[in-house]
Amino acid sequence: MDPPESSHVRNPYDVLGVSPDASPDEIRDAYWRLVRFYRTEGETAWTATHLGELQDAYELLSDPSRRAELDAGNGAAPSSVVQPQPYEPGASPFPPAEPVVRHHSHNPVDRLTRRLPRPWRIAIDWIVTIAGAIAIVLAIKAWVVNPYRIPSSSMEPTLHCAGGPGCEARLSDRVLANRFIYHFRNPHRGEIVVFKTPPEAQARCGAGGTFVKRLIGLPGDRWSERNGYVYINGKRLNEPYIKPERRDSETHEPLTVPKGMYFMMGDNRSSSCDSRVWGAVPRGNLIGEVFATYWPPNRISIYSTYLSLGLGLVGLLRLPRKLKLR
Repeated sequence: MDPPESSHVRNPYDVLGVSPDASPDEIRDAYWRLVRFYRTEGETAWTATHLGELQDAYELLSDPSRRAELDAGNGAAPSSVVQPQPYEPGASPFPPAEPVVRHHSHNPVDRLTRRLPRPWRIAIDWIVTIAGAIAIVLAIKAWVVNPYRIPSSSMEPTLHCAGGPGCEARLSDRVLANRFIYHFRNPHRGEIVVFKTPPEAQARCGAGGTFVKRLIGLPGDRWSERNGYVYINGKRLNEPYIKPERRDSETHEPLTVPKGMYFMMGDNRSSSCDSRVWGAVPRGNLIGEVFATYWPPNRISIYSTYLSLGLGLVGLLRLPRKLKLR
């Protein structure tokens, strides 16, 4: 409960809780001790009034001429004023039943800005919070997970595009790529991969940059295509993701995928400009495995065998079948 306001102007010595013979150092110490106490009470009209009263009393007693004038005019303290106790260094002017509790923040921002006005502290706290959130998002996009939009029909019908030739949907699929997985393991056949295209892709396909294709050939594999069917090391690759109407009828002579390179093909074989045209992709160009479609809502799905396995263990998804050679 806030103490009642006095009905008269209080003696500056009473305000600071010091005796009339207090030294300048004792007056200064008493002033700062009281300021710290009132600030722990929070910013209210009562504390603001008393902080102002402390400031006035301190300024008066710190001015030798004004203090001398006050002492000469007082002669004896007014009867309505309670005489202060003599000042004792280190003693608190407040009853021991109401100790001053100071909370020390472990937040480095709070500690660095504790001497600033409260509006400034709030503004700096918001700036640091927003900057931290942006930094976390950018770090996640750069090293963990990044979203991509499917711009063309080369992966139809596994991944939909919109508005272009061969596209089956009104909205393009948005997918998530795991950007760190290939730092811990090698790419696997059948995975959908985001990668940077070799320079030849721009010249041969009229487009370059970042592509999304399916990984078909691993380093050292002997790849070939006969009448639209892919063969790896002489055995036909089982590709359930290829729809009959999307299969081509091309034939390509066998070639060996070089060491450290990967052979990429689109699921829409009849409309895919891929490694058959511009060659294999270096390991360093692989960005990450596409593990999920997150947009539009009716297309939400998971492609990663490892993620499916984890979810399958808790009964959420069944494991997809592995690709088989026959």
